[in-house]
Amino acid sequence: MERNCKQICMIVYTDYQTDTRVRREAETLAELPGYRVTVLAPKKQDKPARCNIEGVELIELNENKYYGKSKAKYIFSYLKFTCLALFTCARLFFSGKIDIVHVHNMPNFLVFSAAVPKFFGKNVILDLHDTVPETYAAKFGNENSLFFSAFCLEESIACGFANHIICVNHIQRETLQKRGVPKGKITICMNVPDPKLFTAKTRRKIKDRNDENFNLVYHGTIAKRLGIDLVLQAIARLKNEIPNIKFWIWGRGGGDLADILRVADEIKIKDKIKYQKPVPLSELIPKLLNMDIGIIGNRKNAATQLMLPVKMLEYIALNIPVVVPRLRGIEYYFSDKMVSYYEPENIDSMAEAILRLYRDPLLQRTQTENARAFLEQYGWETHKMDLIDLYNKLLG
Repeated sequence: MERNCKQICMIVYTDYQTDTRVRREAETLAELPGYRVTVLAPKKQDKPARCNIEGVELIELNENKYYGKSKAKYIFSYLKFTCLALFTCARLFFSGKIDIVHVHNMPNFLVFSAAVPKFFGKNVILDLHDTVPETYAAKFGNENSLFFSAFCLEESIACGFANHIICVNHIQRETLQKRGVPKGKITICMNVPDPKLFTAKTRRKIKDRNDENFNLVYHGTIAKRLGIDLVLQAIARLKNEIPNIKFWIWGRGGGDLADILRVADEIKIKDKIKYQKPVPLSELIPKLLNMDIGIIGNRKNAATQLMLPVKMLEYIALNIPVVVPRLRGIEYYFSDKMVSYYEPENIDSMAEAILRLYRDPLLQRTQTENARAFLEQYGWETHKMDLIDLYNKLLG
């Protein structure tokens, strides 16, 4: 080991191997001369594993990530993992293996697992993938509830504990600033497509309309708040205009998946739906190249207003035109010449946007070419320098 090696400890309550944002940040830092990165994450199997992945040391802790719907079990799993991370982080620190701790939410209070290194003067970064108050409001309540205020307080305490905050886009930063986090304490590190997977070779060619299937696609979390059921309603209205329409879904969704498939059966479009179990992104990309339109169905709520969906950016990276709701996080970066907008939760508006692209291959080409300007400005090869500069500043 190099004498002056900088030791980074990342802590994340997610499946590290499939979380592209966390992996991209960890691997980017691990590639720097004189940097060593260790990640603490939940276990995937019965026994915690310890291995090296692309230069990053992964240490699994003895707790599985919870995927159910029980709030109590979620909280218990969060607390148990936080305690395990606290103990492991302290052990690594006293072994001389921590110079800085980088904690990814959710939850925000996971940042306190870095309490021991923090007490001894080490810097702590809190990486906000999602703002918890808005996420809670979208799932369970509203922005005027007591719980929303409590989560805002928890967020404020966690951000105050951290030396620096990373957030995912400019709209999210504005929200944090309104809640009292200083602008100078926040670095934006956007969740953009991985350039190792999305290259010039993976860009599809827009074909002229023919008698083959017209394929719509969605991949990722399957949940009602993300509006997949609205997409089904739009397809039902288009099945006569576009007889060969198919909607491909890759994702995990538990009970919400069953509800969505039941809706498809009730509105008599089950033959139009092609559900597939989630696969690694490297395996999914060749399948996505057969798709004609990527569609984002997000409902309008406090959380989705702040989102810039990475799946949308991945479609753009593949030259797949996208149909998206007119929400703040998307409108901040994309004009009407770059994407096809529809009014949120308006099925007629969504159906019209899909039909317009179906009828006009030239519009598909123009839209994808214009949308690539976003990746030229915010692509990871350029954007990663903000992360590296932050580490150089905090580590000296």
